[in-house]
Amino acid sequence: MANEKPAEPKNTTGGGRARQIRIGAAVLLALLIVTGIYWWFFLRNRVSTDDAYARANNAMISPRVPGTILKVFIDTNFAVRTGQPLVQLDPADYKVAVEKAKAALDEATASLKAAEILVPPVNVATSSNVTAARAALGASMDAVTQTRHGIDQLKQSRAAAAAQLALATRDRERFAKLSASGAGTQRKQEQAQTAYDTAKARVSGLDAQIAAEKSALSAASQQVARMNAQLQGVKSKRSEVPVQLHKVEALKAKCARLRADLEAAKLHLSYCTITAPIDGYVAEKNIQIGDRVQPGQALMAVVPLKEIFVEANFKETQLTDVRVGQPATIEADIYPGHTYKGKVVGIMAGTGAAFSLIPPENATGNWIKVVQRIPVKIELDQPPPPRYPLRVGASLEISTNVKNKKGPLLLHPFWTESHSSPAKP
Repeated sequence: MANEKPAEPKNTTGGGRARQIRIGAAVLLALLIVTGIYWWFFLRNRVSTDDAYARANNAMISPRVPGTILKVFIDTNFAVRTGQPLVQLDPADYKVAVEKAKAALDEATASLKAAEILVPPVNVATSSNVTAARAALGASMDAVTQTRHGIDQLKQSRAAAAAQLALATRDRERFAKLSASGAGTQRKQEQAQTAYDTAKARVSGLDAQIAAEKSALSAASQQVARMNAQLQGVKSKRSEVPVQLHKVEALKAKCARLRADLEAAKLHLSYCTITAPIDGYVAEKNIQIGDRVQPGQALMAVVPLKEIFVEANFKETQLTDVRVGQPATIEADIYPGHTYKGKVVGIMAGTGAAFSLIPPENATGNWIKVVQRIPVKIELDQPPPPRYPLRVGASLEISTNVKNKKGPLLLHPFWTESHSSPAKP
């Protein structure tokens, strides 16, 4: 028993280190497994970026007519509704323009009414005159025709009377010779002389009648010429009717133009009250009472915070599986821990650099490949709650679930995938 050696202490340092290594390896393996599981189920189908900002389709408020600011009804950060007055311009000049346009329209309307009243009397008077002149011309022509017919009848009667005169002349000469020779009686000679005188008188009477009828024919022809001239004169006055009608049409056109001028003047007067085109909040107000403003000059902006959207600038290498309609989760730096839900509604047609003021020129020779970013528009599923309103330009972090790849790459493609170029209209 005296020769037994005491037991040597065990070396626990090496065993503890090995145990720590095993534990560390196990923990690391567990972390890798958990990380892999988390990546597989939560990150494998997601793309994220912190290059994202809140955007809104702001309405820039500018006047349509020049003027001097008379009243300002709002201030910066005021909430306004559609149609709510924002600024009042001095309307004095435009009220005068309205009254002037109204007076001009009233004057033209009165002239139009006067011209319209004159049309029926002129039409009736000239129509009656034309009818009377045509009737008078017709009567004169009938008189000429009757006179010529009478002359023809007289000429026929004279021819018969001339034949009787020739017969009476021969009888008178024959009975005169017989009476001179004692073969005829005095009575026969006297009868022959009487017949000759009667025939001669008849021929002379017919000649006088023919001369009178010719004079009447000349007078009737002159009357026809006068009636024809009178008819032409009346017809020329008849042309005043279409002239008067054209005058009425011209006055109607003038009234229409002046009515349009009046409406334009009223419209310019209404522009003196500048109203909000949309619901939103006033920003960038830079006017005061008394300022002189011009059309197109920016007075303020109205920001529709309820219609705010997200512009996320993803790397082009992240957009391989991004489609329209995919869900997105939004986190704002201003509200840690609060998330918004949205969806992809569009992918811009070019990179941000392509639409910059001075786009890069890679064809110069000094070229370094840089991953480009393409803006993606994301709309919120619901307007931001009043407790967490988003501001335009606020920094955001976006995470998009790209698991569902059935959505389109373009929102409204105007050519089919079977075509390599846009379809011609």
